[in-house]
Amino acid sequence: MDSTPDPHLAPLTRVGVRDLRADLAAMIRRAGGGERIVITVDGQPAAILGPPSAAPDLSLETLFAAGLATPPRRDRPTGQPEPVSAPVDIRIDDVVDELRGR
Repeated sequence: MDSTPDPHLAPLTRVGVRDLRADLAAMIRRAGGGERIVITVDGQPAAILGPPSAAPDLSLETLFAAGLATPPRRDRPTGQPEPVSAPVDIRIDDVVDELRGR
């Protein structure tokens, strides 16, 4: 079993753009070492600095942790809506006239 920690499961570090500019070389070394760093502008996530990889991790958990996506407010899906039967022998212009009150 590989004991190398998965960088996608590690908590993301948040760094403001001003701090990034002040210590860019160190941030790039950290990213090269496998750490993923969320770059913020005015406290809002703007980018993720991380190690190069063949396929970026775009899982919902990673996006939630980075603040780039918002978790759903509901605990579970509401289900499928009930189907509505619509008449098939009606003309669209008659429907429009009815909606317009003619």
